Amino acid sequence: MPSPMLARTMTMSGNPGKAGSSPRTLLVEIGTEELPPKALQSLSHAFAGSVVNVLQDAGMLKGKDPDWQAYATPRRLAVRVGNVLGHQPDWTESRRGPSLKAAFDAAGEPTPAALGFARSCGVPVGELETQKTDKGEWMVHTRTVRGESLDRVASDALAGAIRALPIPKRMRWGDCDHEFVRPVHWLLALHGETVLDFGIMGLKADRITQGHRFHAPGFLSIRSADDYAMELERQGFVIADRERRTRLIEERVARLAAQDGLEAVPNPELLDEVAGLTEWPIAMAGAFDERFLKLPKEVLVATMTSHQKYFCTEDAGGRIASRFVVIANLDSSDPERVRKGNERVLRARLADAEFFWNTDRKIRLEERVERLGTVIFHNRLGSVYDKTCRIGRLAALISDRTGMDVEATDVAARLCKTDLVTDMVGEFPALQGVIGRHYALDQGIDPEVADAIDAHYMPRFSGDRLPPGGIASSLALADRVDTLCGIFACGDVPSGERDPFSLRRASLGVLRILMENRIDLDLGELIDWGMDIYRDAELPGIDTGDTVRTSLFEFVLERSRGLLQGKGYSVDLWQAVKAVSPTRPLDFLDRIESVHRFVGENREAAESIIAMNKRISNILTDDSAGSGTDFDIGLAEHDCERELATILSQVEAAACEDMQNGHYVRGLETLARVHRHVDNFFDQVMVMAEDIAVRNNRTTLLGRIRSMFLEVADFSKIRLES
Repeated sequence: MPSPMLARTMTMSGNPGKAGSSPRTLLVEIGTEELPPKALQSLSHAFAGSVVNVLQDAGMLKGKDPDWQAYATPRRLAVRVGNVLGHQPDWTESRRGPSLKAAFDAAGEPTPAALGFARSCGVPVGELETQKTDKGEWMVHTRTVRGESLDRVASDALAGAIRALPIPKRMRWGDCDHEFVRPVHWLLALHGETVLDFGIMGLKADRITQGHRFHAPGFLSIRSADDYAMELERQGFVIADRERRTRLIEERVARLAAQDGLEAVPNPELLDEVAGLTEWPIAMAGAFDERFLKLPKEVLVATMTSHQKYFCTEDAGGRIASRFVVIANLDSSDPERVRKGNERVLRARLADAEFFWNTDRKIRLEERVERLGTVIFHNRLGSVYDKTCRIGRLAALISDRTGMDVEATDVAARLCKTDLVTDMVGEFPALQGVIGRHYALDQGIDPEVADAIDAHYMPRFSGDRLPPGGIASSLALADRVDTLCGIFACGDVPSGERDPFSLRRASLGVLRILMENRIDLDLGELIDWGMDIYRDAELPGIDTGDTVRTSLFEFVLERSRGLLQGKGYSVDLWQAVKAVSPTRPLDFLDRIESVHRFVGENREAAESIIAMNKRISNILTDDSAGSGTDFDIGLAEHDCERELATILSQVEAAACEDMQNGHYVRGLETLARVHRHVDNFFDQVMVMAEDIAVRNNRTTLLGRIRSMFLEVADFSKIRLES
């Protein structure tokens, strides 16, 4: 029997359920133990968005644009959705069965196909209907299906939202099999003033929630979904709106700093984390001994923000001040005691940092090089000392090729990882490189070398600034290329989301340094240098062969797609340039910028050139196309052939010279002079002539044109937006 086809049509004749049929506000809240603060925003948006999508797909929302708001605190995820119907609208289901011809035999009796279809629909054959389409007539069965109640739809929406949450590792609690990011303790679900009748994770929905752990311990009753945020704040000392808490924290920190004539140091990541740690944020100012201001600024900031979650302040000159702002999660009856407690903790932290600073400076960086042998880089690639030696060889090759100081590069490479074995970096791992620069300057090392120790880690994250050039860029490239080559040689190629060694980030770093610092090096050659160094090391189980090198080259170059898309270049433009296989990332960038500029400034010519290249590509991929190298003017049968050959000879040499020298826009503008002649050629000439010699002659002419454009990009892959 043919597979039935289903079609659904919503109607607004839904029946009232327990929640009431009129549209009201829906509020759902899951109460938990303390959620991870850095993930709170993503969890909240994913949870609320999933619930809203299910309600919308089920036809439960009145109006086209959903009215909803997400709420999130350390102990809850919630969503308010306006204009939610109490019952899903009824819908019509049309199920198509066999064709009319197959449904009845010559005597007009129903066939087994018709009988089987009717039986599956639960009706006699006589109640089936006929549907006419452009492909014939079919047996159909139409029935009205009553919509589900909001209780059922909300339960499904919540279950789906919980499954879809971006939780890398879920928890179980008690003796149940339920899983969530943290143990769940209560469930609130209101439609207007009505409690929904469903349950999840062993909890039944109620109107009960919990307020602030100290200011309002115990349970609170929420009368209506519309009153949720207001009642939670009034009775429970909880500001449920995460965005509002963030704004309040930012305003209060700025106000306290301004009272001392200072400014708060901007720190969006800390602001986001503190908003995820508090339900009732209270700001208070504190101070520390000015003697600690002798420590590097980065150490002070890391101590206050990373360890203590305090907001730093600075004066008008950008110097860190001895004042800070802390956000408490309660309104203490003795704020002075709280302030002194925070100052005491910070004083101990800063004293530790001061001790590390003074102790580390007693040992020169050069004396720490051998200690890197005790730090493992990779169990198959050796220690960080081994990596430092490889970086030195590779960075020297890069500096020599780019005209940098090879001797200074060698010194910087030798010292670039030495701060990894200092106490300060042991306490503040995020300051690797930064601390090395401070120690190098303190020990009288060349400032360029000192800066390279820090800058070779740049870019540390997406959008971070790049090393400023010079030996810092050589070191940064060498560090990343060594990692890429070594991990690929081990066979640990990233797949899917798995990328434990951050090779995608390393690849983007290589591309950004080469492109944005305008370093004209061949990516394939860089990889060959790195692989050759590993090959010389003769490490067991390491494959540095051509297949691995090619795979790594493609992996790195593929990252340029997203990088260049982020700069505003379309995917088809990237594909057009990649199709001609440039191996120098800077050249890749110059090509894509040039084609983008040429197309933008020469729209009419670009449209003709793109169409021309597509047509030529289609012709030259035909098996009957010729493969000649020289156009024979004597075989030309039309004036337009001779004219095209003439103009081509006039522009060919100049255009190719420009393109080979990287002057792509000028070369394309010169070459664009042929496009009208090519249009005339296609209008008047049958390329695929019966005479093979004539045909090959014409395809040879077209091949020369296509080859010249391929000096820049494959224009046949470009699509222009209307």
